[in-house]
Amino acid sequence: KVLKYVKEIHIVAIRNEVKELLWILEKDFDSAPEIIALNIKKDEQDSFRFTIPDEHLAQVTNSAPLKFLYEPNAAILKAGAFKMISQRLQLCKLHKHSHLYTSETLRNFPGRSFKIEEVSPYSKGFRFEKANVSTRNFPLSVAELRKKHRIKSGGEDYLFFTKDLNDRLIVVHCLKV
Repeated sequence: KVLKYVKEIHIVAIRNEVKELLWILEKDFDSAPEIIALNIKKDEQDSFRFTIPDEHLAQVTNSAPLKFLYEPNAAILKAGAFKMISQRLQLCKLHKHSHLYTSETLRNFPGRSFKIEEVSPYSKGFRFEKANVSTRNFPLSVAELRKKHRIKSGGEDYLFFTKDLNDRLIVVHCLKV
């Protein structure tokens, strides 16, 4: 019954950490609420607007990693704009549940953007001594991967442990754009 009064939902993140959920209520409002995912950074802000019906109807294409990889900011992930961000920015998803996106040409993206250097199947042997590690839809945590492969934190290399569109475990090696 409360949703009948919800006009807008604001999800506010500061430097990629969700801090507030704000609800704007309007008596007898009877449309789909607009969801606004806002990430406030030091010198700028990213804003992404959508409705839940738009998200349900959005069409997504899955793809193997192309030239660029994108990781949405925390506000977009909290808002659940997983398909709309793909459709609106003409990006492909690596896997239905990974929420990592890819394209052949660089896009202005509300989150982090990377240039893909190499994609390889996940295996026990690893050649990175130092890297920034992230997981999406992967059976091991960042801490487990760091310990298992003796990867120290930091440096210019970014490793995304995830699944491809065929449910195979992969590692995407990137550099930040």
